[in-house]
Amino acid sequence: MAKSGSPNILFLFPDQHRYDWVGWNPDLPVRMPNLDRLAARGTRFDKVICNSPLCAPSRSTLAQGVNYRRSGTLDNDDNTPLDQPLFYQNMRDAGYRVSSVGKVDLHKGTPYWGADGASWLDKWGFTDGIDNCGKHAGAGYWKPVAETPYIAFLQERGLDRVHVDDLNGRHRFTSTEPTPLPDDAYLDNWIAENCLTELRNFPADQPWYIQVNYCGPHEPMDVTQSMQDAWDGVEFPMPNQNDEFDEAMHTQIRRNYAAMIENIDRHTARYLEVIDERGELDNTVVVYSSDHGEMLGDHNDWEKFTYYHPSLCVPLVIAGPGIQPGTVSGALTQLIDLAATFLDYAGADPIERMDGKSLRPVLEGRAERVNEYVFCGLENRGGAASSMHKVRNFDLVWDGRYKLVVSQLEDGTKLFDLDNDPLENEDIAAGEPEVVARLQKVLDAELARAP
Repeated sequence: MAKSGSPNILFLFPDQHRYDWVGWNPDLPVRMPNLDRLAARGTRFDKVICNSPLCAPSRSTLAQGVNYRRSGTLDNDDNTPLDQPLFYQNMRDAGYRVSSVGKVDLHKGTPYWGADGASWLDKWGFTDGIDNCGKHAGAGYWKPVAETPYIAFLQERGLDRVHVDDLNGRHRFTSTEPTPLPDDAYLDNWIAENCLTELRNFPADQPWYIQVNYCGPHEPMDVTQSMQDAWDGVEFPMPNQNDEFDEAMHTQIRRNYAAMIENIDRHTARYLEVIDERGELDNTVVVYSSDHGEMLGDHNDWEKFTYYHPSLCVPLVIAGPGIQPGTVSGALTQLIDLAATFLDYAGADPIERMDGKSLRPVLEGRAERVNEYVFCGLENRGGAASSMHKVRNFDLVWDGRYKLVVSQLEDGTKLFDLDNDPLENEDIAAGEPEVVARLQKVLDAELARAP
């Protein structure tokens, strides 16, 4: 059983939220007041990458706590191997109530959810929850008899075909008109209601973990009318090195992206209110991050799939008991570190093959960093390709300043100095052979560990 006093854990995990679209960035008018308050209560990390900039591989590496090439999940066509241990199982074995709502995305190669969303949960280590697909899959797998829980919910409201026809008729980014759905039937709002139900039903005598897998701010740009109205007239800077579209189109895309982020943020206060009503707020660790970023037109690219920071870097805020308040950490961090961190706080057994490292020493002021290098990779076979991104295969290593990218396609080897070129506009590999050689040695050693 869990140790006495083991904290509850609320993990807020949106899809495709890039690292710099946060309220504390003075260059963007992003509104996330609840995340700002969490950051004031805890620690925010400014150098965080996912271990693969694609939904299924990123979530699989996190669940296993291992680097990309060791995960067995190289593309969105792959399932997370069921013969490998997942941190959810260890949490459950330690006595936690382990729940998840929204898009878990650990079985993307086998697209079946069931109308109740329970089909895979026990295998992964969850005791409760509702597993749902993402936006595109929900529309693509529509059937008269619903086989996804969100579509089943919409069918009860007579809104399923309205939603499916709208999504199937959209261009991923340039269709910025509001969804015909009312606010209370919007996907992320439905996920939030499921989370609130789970929280209210948790037993009072058992520690709990819940993961809230929002589907936004992943494209398409299908915000509700009220969400869009709230951003009318707000201006944004244009993408870096982009010659597509006009300023009005880029602005509306960015308004809708910001609207999805703001909508996700508003639910945070609702969860904390319920946790407070349960008398558990002082013993709950709250974590906010994302599975990968979003290019939003930078370098003429969209979505994720690539090695640039907007694609692979994510926000990370952690607040809770014993965590230093109001701290900004430059500790080099990768998403799989969260698996080790959750197990550490839960007093659960670590996963023997885990590559992630617990961030608890940094959070409690006992260490400044836990990683010297972090890693990311992708072997995209084209199954998830769209017309708005470039398919790339690569592996990379980052030491907090220099990022070395080794690509198996046309890009070759690149080196970026993030301290002096944060937008990654200049490849300096040719002029820094010693840095390339040092990082190549580290990357080769990591890749040699892959099966």
